[in-house]
Amino acid sequence: MHSIHLASIRGNMNGRYNYKMYAIYHPDAIKCAKTLESLGYELVERETPVAVKDIQGEYLKSKIHKNGCCGEKELVKLEAYTLTQHPIIVHMDLDTLVLNPLDYLFDWMLADDSSSYDVSDVPIMWKDEPSPKKVNAMFTRDYNMGGGRKKKNRSVQGGFLILRPDLDVYNEFVEIIRKGDFRESGGWGGQTGVFYGSMTFQGIVPYYYDFLHPGEGVELDRCTVNQMADNPRNKRTVNDIVNGDCMTGEDECEDCRSHPLEDILTAHFTLCQKPWICLPEDSDVIQQRLCRKLHHQWHRIRSDLEQSWGRAEIGPGTYQPEHFYGHCNTHSGKGYVYIEEPFGIQ
Repeated sequence: MHSIHLASIRGNMNGRYNYKMYAIYHPDAIKCAKTLESLGYELVERETPVAVKDIQGEYLKSKIHKNGCCGEKELVKLEAYTLTQHPIIVHMDLDTLVLNPLDYLFDWMLADDSSSYDVSDVPIMWKDEPSPKKVNAMFTRDYNMGGGRKKKNRSVQGGFLILRPDLDVYNEFVEIIRKGDFRESGGWGGQTGVFYGSMTFQGIVPYYYDFLHPGEGVELDRCTVNQMADNPRNKRTVNDIVNGDCMTGEDECEDCRSHPLEDILTAHFTLCQKPWICLPEDSDVIQQRLCRKLHHQWHRIRSDLEQSWGRAEIGPGTYQPEHFYGHCNTHSGKGYVYIEEPFGIQ
C-alpha cells in the first residue's frame, strides 16, 4: 500500500493519479482481511462468482476446487470488475510492490482512441501487434506455467491485472463459469490449453481476451511490469550461462533477471520468495542478484512507511541491517520483525 502511495499524486515520485485501496476477499478469509482494515483498505467481501454446485460442465465442476493455488476461490478476483465507481482498477496480489508510477499505462487506457496513442514508451510485450482502439485490460503472461508454444496458449499471470471495470464484462465471466466449458485436453472452449491455474483466474482471463474478445487486452512486458525474475528459457541457468529455448517461442528473449532495477514498474515476489522470509539472496549469481535488490526495495519502502509514522529508519533486527533495514534477526521467516501497532495514518 505504501509503495502505491509513493507512486501516486500523494507521493514523491511525481505520479499524477490518486488511489483508493480495496481488499477483495472470500468470506473464509475474513480473519486475514480484517488485519488490513486499520491500514485504510476498504473491505470487499464476495463469494465466488458462481457456486461450484451451479457449474454445468461436469469436468470443471469436479476438478476446479483443487486447481491452481486456491481452487474456485481465486475467481473472487473477478469481483474487481464490479467496482464501477472507478474508471480503472489495478488488481494486484499482496506480495506485489510498485516501484515507479504507472501513469502512462493509465493515460493509454483512458485515451479516447487508444489506437492513436503514442505507445513508444509503453512496455508492450509484442510491439508489432496493432494497438486496440480501446484498451480494456493490461496483463502479463506466465510463460513458465506451461501450455502450448503459441502465446495464446499461455497463462495470464494472476498477480497483476489492470482492467476497466464493467458489469457487462463481469456478467459474461459469470456465464462462462456457469456453463463450465472447460475440456480436459484443451482448456476453456477447447482453445486455451491446460496449465497451472487454467481452470480459474489465470486461464479464464486469457480465454476472454485472446479468444472471445481479441483486440481489447494488451500483454505487457513482464520484465518491466509484474517482474518475477524468471528464467526465460526452458533449461537451467548454470554459472550465469542461460541454456535452452525461449519460453516465449522467440529466437531471442530478454532475461528478466538482468533487467535494470530503475526501469521496473512493479515487482511480484514469487520466484524470489517473500521479503519477510529474510532470505539474503547474496550469492553472486543471476538467480539472486535482482531478487536481492527487490527485497532491499521492499524493506526500504517499509522503512519509509514507518518513518512517516515517526519511527526510526532502522529497526531493531540484527541480521544484515544495512540490507533489511533492521527488520530481520535471522535468515528465515521466524527471524522477521513485524510492524508494531498502532499503525499510523497516511
